[in-house]
Parts: sequence; structure tokens; C-alpha cells
Amino acid sequence: MRRVAGLVGGALLALLLFYLLALLVVPPEPDRTQIVTPTAISMVDAPEQEQAQPTSTSPALPTPPSVPPPPPAAAPVPAAETPSPVEIPEPQTPPMEAPDVTLDESLPELSEAQPEPRPEPQPEAQPEPQPTQETVAEAAPQPESEPGPTQSEPAPQQPPRGTQASPRDVGQLQPTSRVNPSYPMRARRRGLEGYVEVSFIIQPDGRVDTDSLRVIDADPANVFDRAVEEAVSQWRFPPADDVRRATQRIQFQLEG
Repeated sequence: MRRVAGLVGGALLALLLFYLLALLVVPPEPDRTQIVTPTAISMVDAPEQEQAQPTSTSPALPTPPSVPPPPPAAAPVPAAETPSPVEIPEPQTPPMEAPDVTLDESLPELSEAQPEPRPEPQPEAQPEPQPTQETVAEAAPQPESEPGPTQSEPAPQQPPRGTQASPRDVGQLQPTSRVNPSYPMRARRRGLEGYVEVSFIIQPDGRVDTDSLRVIDADPANVFDRAVEEAVSQWRFPPADDVRRATQRIQFQLEG
């Protein structure tokens, strides 16, 4: 029962809400009562009006003149000018005398100028040959050379000794102890080959000055440089009495 009562109450509530919504959307029209007032209408006959005759509205035409107007009078002819009692003298120019020019009818005769003959070159006198000093020396008897004291041969000059400021260049010197540089892994993977040429200073005891290592030439650049510097810094050379500068060229080639 409660369920049925709830359904019925819900349906009634829904109908009520639907009705209120309809009122909001369409409000009820107010009652309008029409008030009718009676009016009396009377018929009155209008008087007849006389028809007005049409009048001509065209403008009046001008009447032509009966006598033409007289022509204008002619202008008076000016009287002839009387001669002036003052006479103006005419300017007189003196006649110009032309100078007498006498023409010289006698002209000089033309003569052809002949070219002067060129002087012939005269042969130059050649000097007589004179005996040279060699022939005189051959003719003169040569004195016999007397034996004299023999001059001593100059002693061979020793090469200058190298110092730390100006070391002595020895070029490529064979080391007594050599460490081969390691082949860089990056160059080995790429299959790169090349060379590195370095310059360095050798101390009197045969050690390599690591601060003096310089790369002179390399192909390719910055690939084998570090490996060569690390290897050459461990080399040993024969000892000497001075400081030397040497250069070395190391090749890098893949086996097989």
C-alpha cells in the first residue's frame, strides 16, 4: 500500500510541477471585454459645383514690328594731317674711300731642291795587335823555385757546443732505448693511417726534455699526437757533453 500511495503521490506531484511549468512558459491571457458605443450617421446632400471653363495658359506672342529700325550712323572720316612747319634734317654719312691695293703680278719662279749627297763612311784604322802578357811570360825565363818551409795545415774546426738556450741540431738520432707508441683505438676502428713528426731537446745525460716536445707535422692532425708524445718522452739517447735538438718521424700503419 505504501508503495502504491508513493507512486500515486509522485504522479500527482509531477503533474503539478508540469502545470506550474506550463504557466511559467505560457501565462494565462487576461479577460478583455469589448465596449461597443452606438454612433448616429446622418446623410447630407452636397451642392453641385459649376464646371469651370478652361483658360488658355499659353503666353502671348510678340507682334512683329511694322518698320525696321534705321542703320547706325557712319563714323566720321579723320581729317588729313597738315604738314608740320618744323623740318627734320636727314643725316648725311660721309663717303668711305676704298684704299688702292696694288697686286703684285710677278711671282718668283719655283725651283726644285735637290737632296745633298750623304758622305761615304771612311774605314776606321784598326790598331796593330800587341803581344799579350802571356806571350811575354812564356818568352821570359822562369826562375827556379827555391824550397821553403812547408806551411802547416789548419786544424779541423770543432762544431759549436750546444746549450739549453741554443741547442745543437743533430737531425734524426738513433735512440739507445726506444718505446713504440700505442695505436689509438679510435684510429684503428676507422682504419686510419698516418705519421707524426716531432722535435725535442736531448739533455747531456741522454734523457728527453718533455717540456720541449713539439709536433712539427702530422697527418691526420690531432689523431696520433698524444701517443707519440707519451712514447718519445721515455726514449734514451747516447750521452754527450752538450745539449742537442733532434727530430723524429714516426709512421702508423695497420697490419695486414
